[in-house]
Amino acid sequence: MKRLYLFSIRSFIGPFIVTLVISMFILIMQFFWVYIDDLMGKGLSIWVILELLFYVSASLIPLALPLAILLSSLMTFGNMSENNELTALKSNGFSLLKIMRPLTVVVLLLSGFTFYFANYVIPVANLKWHSLIYDIQNTKLSSLIVPGVYTTEIDGYAIKINKGKDSSFNNITIHDHTEPNVLKTVKAKQARIYRSTSGNYLFFDLKNGAIYEELELENGEIGPNGMPLLGKISSHPDRISTFERATYKMNVTGISLKRSDEDIFQDKYEMMNVFQIGRATDSLKRRRNGLDSTFLASIKGSFASFHVINNQLKTMPITDPSLKDPPVIYRTYKSLKRSERKELIPDVLTKLYQINENVRNQSTFMETLNHEEDQFWIEFHRKFALTYAIIVLFFVGAPLGALVKKGGFGAPVVIAAFIFMVYFIILSIGDNLADTYVIAPWLGMWLSGLFFTPIAMLVTYTANNDVPIASIETWKMWTKRMIRRG
Repeated sequence: MKRLYLFSIRSFIGPFIVTLVISMFILIMQFFWVYIDDLMGKGLSIWVILELLFYVSASLIPLALPLAILLSSLMTFGNMSENNELTALKSNGFSLLKIMRPLTVVVLLLSGFTFYFANYVIPVANLKWHSLIYDIQNTKLSSLIVPGVYTTEIDGYAIKINKGKDSSFNNITIHDHTEPNVLKTVKAKQARIYRSTSGNYLFFDLKNGAIYEELELENGEIGPNGMPLLGKISSHPDRISTFERATYKMNVTGISLKRSDEDIFQDKYEMMNVFQIGRATDSLKRRRNGLDSTFLASIKGSFASFHVINNQLKTMPITDPSLKDPPVIYRTYKSLKRSERKELIPDVLTKLYQINENVRNQSTFMETLNHEEDQFWIEFHRKFALTYAIIVLFFVGAPLGALVKKGGFGAPVVIAAFIFMVYFIILSIGDNLADTYVIAPWLGMWLSGLFFTPIAMLVTYTANNDVPIASIETWKMWTKRMIRRG
């Protein structure tokens, strides 16, 4: 029995590690495909890229694990069935569930690790990579150089371009006043900008231009438009040189990746564990109840009653403190004269309009709070649903591998890719439906697991009892069994 358990675990571990690495690689490539525009041309150091890669990899593990479990279980039991190992074990009295027992324990341990990882590690990883990608996105050359405007963000230079975007520009003018007594002006029809690997320098790849140099300036100050403010100019030599292609180097040491304070991202639902989410939702409920009470009190105080104060008819709130001093005579609307009613109608209409506007604004604000609370509950159930998905996909993949009787990276990869695609589509649909208030957050997150649970039970039952899954007898037997249990 011990040898059987060790054999099953050894057969499973190898494919699991390989498929996990492949899954992680695919998901990381998908991440780079989404953020490639934000990473290119920034002169980011290799350490920043590796740091971003490390945090993103940690946040992708719960998504890669279900695929790895599904594919490795398919491959393991497909190989065992193809090599007649399952047949030999069943002939010795071992059922499929008994053969699956050691791997079930391993999968349960992996699911427990996944929940711990999703609850404590991934919120920190999300905080790190979200803040880092935010800083990278806000380090753009296009934000420094604006068409039609002199850019003086880079110390010692004034740059103006006619048009262009990203790192390609047309008709560029560079005023170099890094030396106080020398004014150098570079003009080119085309320019591409690159940042050095260290991020300390910009390289301008210039085409069809000229360099104008004015030497020994008595006053080398530069005005706000980037042009020199010349005082009394002594006689000085000028120098002009033309070029078809040239590279201009510019020191931008002061303009580097600035790291934001991570505390500004900590109140996001993706950066919290289940205990923090519970406290956050309780705080939102107390806040919502307090806002409701305050708003209702303000609305009640906004309704006007008719008073006669000092022989003058006015509409005033009942709770108005000014009513305590003067003599007040309360009158109903019916008791008012027609002229008095006409006098009060504009005031009443204005008050009602204000109340309706306040109600609409309050309703919009409360919907925002409800949506924020739903986001917290979506993240809360996501951690548990991903853990359950690992278990249910194992009970889909392992019996299916025994039924298919194909191992290796052929049929199992195709089957696993199709099943995971269905799982991911249902997961995305549930997430979107929960996010748009169509279904409850818990149902949206558990939708994929609930969908695959009967499938896992069906394929496990058929593989364990050696009955064909597509036969009518199997479906009749399955239906009767479910009716008896119901």
